[in-house]
Amino acid sequence: MKLMKSDASPFVRKVVVTLHETGLLPEVTLIDVATTPLAPDSALIAANPMGKIPALLRDSGPTLYDSRVICRYLDDRAGTALYPQDRLWDTLTLEATADGIMEAAVLITYEMRFRPADMVFQDWIDGQWGKIARALDALETRWLSHLHGPLDMGQIAVGCALGYLDLRHDVRGWRTGHEGLADWYAGYAQRESMQATAPA
Repeated sequence: MKLMKSDASPFVRKVVVTLHETGLLPEVTLIDVATTPLAPDSALIAANPMGKIPALLRDSGPTLYDSRVICRYLDDRAGTALYPQDRLWDTLTLEATADGIMEAAVLITYEMRFRPADMVFQDWIDGQWGKIARALDALETRWLSHLHGPLDMGQIAVGCALGYLDLRHDVRGWRTGHEGLADWYAGYAQRESMQATAPA
């Protein structure tokens, strides 16, 4: 298998962490792709018509894209139960919450990076951060017990989302008011899979 990736993407990191946690990393060739919404990579478009990373090219069958699809596939292939049946809906909802944080945070990054400075829409940026802030509140008030449970995809996704906030939006200080979540992340970030995938 081949994974088309960019190390700064939190969605890619989620997949690569999953490769570490499932033991499937040796089976996958990692291919770095230089792509942006304004200049998508032609090989990536051939693999994923949306032009988004990650994309997993399989030896047989169509390319898989969207990190949730790829992670579910890898977990099923490895039999690691990162989507445990006894708490499946909680795990999926937690993963969706984390992915929502990633999506909003990436959109803020794109707004500031690709739009001319005199056209940056601050109200729109604030709206995206509002989504992140509400999701962080939900993690702090509703999900800490789940985060402290056995490893699953919800925890992996949250860890990657928080890591991306540190990478691109640390100035906003997401830990303030989310001390329980910050404490959890301090420990989770020490996992070997997180250390191995930390963006340079």
